[in-house]
Amino acid sequence: MVKIRLSRGGAKKQPYYHIVVTDSRSRRDGRNIERVGFFNPVAQGQEERLRLDTGRVEHWINQGAQVSERVQHLVAEARKANQAAA
Repeated sequence: MVKIRLSRGGAKKQPYYHIVVTDSRSRRDGRNIERVGFFNPVAQGQEERLRLDTGRVEHWINQGAQVSERVQHLVAEARKANQAAA
């Protein structure tokens, strides 16, 4: 089964997450199929907090990919930001 989930990066106490499409059997930070964005929960000031290619996310969802709960919230946030910008 294909999943869209977070893959952790960054340093200790400074997390940085890639939003990836991966096989559900692979490890959290292991091999992935495609990177569709990133999430920086500790962004401050002018730093970018979230970037997501919503078109690719929709493509993978239409192909049957399951989305993790946290990524669902991030996708909704990205859509809301895109609508506000338009």
